Amino acid sequence: KALDLENANSAPTPATILLTKDENGDEREGKWHYRSVIGMLGYLQQTTQPDISFAVHQCARFCNDPKKSHEAAVKRIGRYLLGTKDKGIIFDPKNPSFLDCYVDADFAGLYKAEDPEDPVSVKSRTGYALMYAGSPLLWSSKLQSEIVLSTTEAEYIALSQSMRDLIPTRELLIEASKCLKYEISEESKSISTVFEDNNGALELAKCPRMRPRTKHIAVKYHHFRDQVVDGKVKAEGINTNDQIADIFTKPLVPVKFQALRKRLLGW
Repeated sequence: KALDLENANSAPTPATILLTKDENGDEREGKWHYRSVIGMLGYLQQTTQPDISFAVHQCARFCNDPKKSHEAAVKRIGRYLLGTKDKGIIFDPKNPSFLDCYVDADFAGLYKAEDPEDPVSVKSRTGYALMYAGSPLLWSSKLQSEIVLSTTEAEYIALSQSMRDLIPTRELLIEASKCLKYEISEESKSISTVFEDNNGALELAKCPRMRPRTKHIAVKYHHFRDQVVDGKVKAEGINTNDQIADIFTKPLVPVKFQALRKRLLGW
């Protein structure tokens, strides 16, 4: 209702393009408050709609000076939600998986799209999802704070960021199982699988031969690799077409978006 889209047609995806500042773009025409709508969408993506996470986060970058192109992108999210308003997250009690993590990064995704003099244009985006019983329990889509020099470095930062949620979430679920008296296998208690589609990052995770070019990458490398060495995390390769976290890093064509959404949410 806030966007006045009750009679609009639904959209197959929440985003179609990478948004830029569009400093010379047309002024927006809508009378609705851009920041307030972003706040509402932000709450929705954080609680029940991980499939709009990327789209909302890129729109949120332009709250200070939204243009007509940003307004159109927000309306696109609204039109997408029209077609999914009866959907949600469903946890399958028969699914044997405990807590797995899918991690991806889009290396310098805004390069050439934004002003090349703006440092943001060469920042990478992290995306990951923690999956419990085959459904998303926690997820994230955000720009990395550091500027990295390769896809592998971007993936390693993403892996490190995902660990900050994966390890404490697993411990919390284990404690909750004691109170609720449900069984968790010993293997699930001790190790989680992290799915990564970058061969370089996988090789470095499993092999001690690492020559980080900068200190901050070295710290994040060791943060993730320590979890692998300690046996708390198992790093596994996955086909790019099956990488659920891809949905959190960039706009996708409808066929791929819907295929990954099916793996993420089951619909």
